[in-house]
Amino acid sequence: MRPTVVDLVTPHLLRIVDLANEAQKGVSVQWHLNDAVGRSMDGLADQYNASTLVAAYVDGLESLVAQAPPAREDYIRVLKTAVEAARRLRRD
Repeated sequence: MRPTVVDLVTPHLLRIVDLANEAQKGVSVQWHLNDAVGRSMDGLADQYNASTLVAAYVDGLESLVAQAPPAREDYIRVLKTAVEAARRLRRD
């Protein structure tokens, strides 16, 4: 079975969502967030369709920010930080 873009990107996005949920509970996740984004970008960059995967990852993070409930400020802050880090690490 051939993996799709969704299959390859979704676990990376879910890792960020988990960290955002932890931040909303008051847990400090900054180091873990930077590590997760870096590992995701490195892992996606190793694939044959890296530019498509990285673009889907950044788009997915941006979509999560847009869909986040406004009252969850820490959650949104972590997601925005992940978007900024991913954009900074992007190798297009």
